[in-house]
Amino acid sequence: MKMQKYVGLDVHKDTTVIAVAEGGRTGEVRLYGQVSGDLGALEKVLRKLGGEGVALHVAYEAGPTGFVVQRRLQQLGIDCIVVAPSKTPQPKGGRQKNDQRDAVMLARLHRAGELTAIHVPDTVDESIRDLTRARSDAVHDLTRAKQRLKAFLLRQGYRYSGKANWSEAHQRYLRELVLPLPALKAVLEECLMTIDQGVKRVARLEDLISAQVPGWRMYPAVQALMCLRGFQLTAAAVLVAELGDVRRFDHPQHLMAFLGLVPRQNTTGETRRLGAITKAGNAHARWILVEAVQHAFLPPKVSAPLALRQQGQPAAYRELSWKTQVRLHKRGWHLLHRGVMKAKVTVALARELSGFVWDLLRQVPAPKA
Repeated sequence: MKMQKYVGLDVHKDTTVIAVAEGGRTGEVRLYGQVSGDLGALEKVLRKLGGEGVALHVAYEAGPTGFVVQRRLQQLGIDCIVVAPSKTPQPKGGRQKNDQRDAVMLARLHRAGELTAIHVPDTVDESIRDLTRARSDAVHDLTRAKQRLKAFLLRQGYRYSGKANWSEAHQRYLRELVLPLPALKAVLEECLMTIDQGVKRVARLEDLISAQVPGWRMYPAVQALMCLRGFQLTAAAVLVAELGDVRRFDHPQHLMAFLGLVPRQNTTGETRRLGAITKAGNAHARWILVEAVQHAFLPPKVSAPLALRQQGQPAAYRELSWKTQVRLHKRGWHLLHRGVMKAKVTVALARELSGFVWDLLRQVPAPKA
């Protein structure tokens, strides 16, 4: 029978601190030392710790260094998990925190089975996720550039009186605007140039998504999601890339909790208090659900673009799509007529939409590894 050793890593860009817990409840937990952030140095240490008749179990917290360490250790046949920092038990009354203490704590908790492992996507899935997040970053930068231009014009006393901002009429107004001083003219031109570059950047990334996603192993799930109203290719790709295979969620409530769409709870005895949503978990997926659910306030309808996206898909997908529209529209207007704030209604509908997404994506055949 192999000896079990539990290794806790506190991984940083330049250094990695290593702690080891011997198998058994009373086994020694000791700080092993610190190595450089190079993978070769870590492999050398783990080979020394392993050896004949020793099984290593490694754990480290998710962070900016990504999953490079986990993937390399899996290639070497070493059991390794990446844990969620938000779900790592913290000692009460702790006044000191450093890398050494964190590594020792990880080793001890890993031996006790108290750590919660997160889902680690493969390299292709992560590349698609990075591509969709790059598009989200580009949209955010474009929005900030537009806000800066509007703030600049407002400080100079210029207000657009048209109906819609950033329409063709609004953009024509901006191009024809004449400011009195050369410096102000230069600022206006720079802002307009930044916005134009931002629009082109978003368009380039959307073209890349359209080119890369059809060859992805999760594309059937993207096609299934596009059967729902409010999900075109980009939105569907964003959500699938963030969620991965939904079969890892045994119940829709687990998915809702992962998305941070469940309310905070403080219950003791017979007193039950519910607060705002937790906003824990995946913010990108939560954002795209909130955006997509805006269509629920419109009357249920299968538009021509939606019918085109549903063409060739199983009847079960189309039936669930219609059921989703009817349910969310009815629920949304019921809450609005009760006087609930629209922002709260939107979040409630996004939570329900995540349940329909869970049901739909579980009907898609499992992707090949």
